[in-house]
Amino acid sequence: MEELRLKYDDSNAIYFISNFLSTYLSPNSIFLCIGTDKFISDSLGPIVGDLLSKTIPSNYFVYGTLKSPIHAMNLEENIKYIKKKHTNSKIIAIDASLGDKESIGKISIKKAPLYPGKGVGKMLPPVGDISIVGIVDVYDSIPLNSVRLGFVFDIAEVIAKSIQLALKC
Repeated sequence: MEELRLKYDDSNAIYFISNFLSTYLSPNSIFLCIGTDKFISDSLGPIVGDLLSKTIPSNYFVYGTLKSPIHAMNLEENIKYIKKKHTNSKIIAIDASLGDKESIGKISIKKAPLYPGKGVGKMLPPVGDISIVGIVDVYDSIPLNSVRLGFVFDIAEVIAKSIQLALKC
């Protein structure tokens, strides 16, 4: 499995991420941005979705924004809809994640599905051909909403700019 893992504030992060993604993206790719704005620590996906929906070409599709989030309660029905509407499209799944203290602020891109909700003990179906995960907090952080919105936004911006560069927007 191919994987890229680096800190969001690395001066070359956008370049490395876009370079990695550009080999896997194709016209009609789907960006499935998972999360909710009800919890700052889970808002990475919808923020990326919002940033992308305003800038990417019309032959790519974004699902999951701040106004129309895709989260644990509606994920399965959205996956069914997307797979029916876009039968042969690649899905790039984007979500926030929890990790160890040293991993906070890292972005991980894998040529593999992601497992939404895994870090908080939810059993949801794996999704995506490519997964992009931003690690926003530690596993044992209680309460989970101790994360600053500015920090999550900074990671989301790096992910969105990387995708835009990969698509040459």
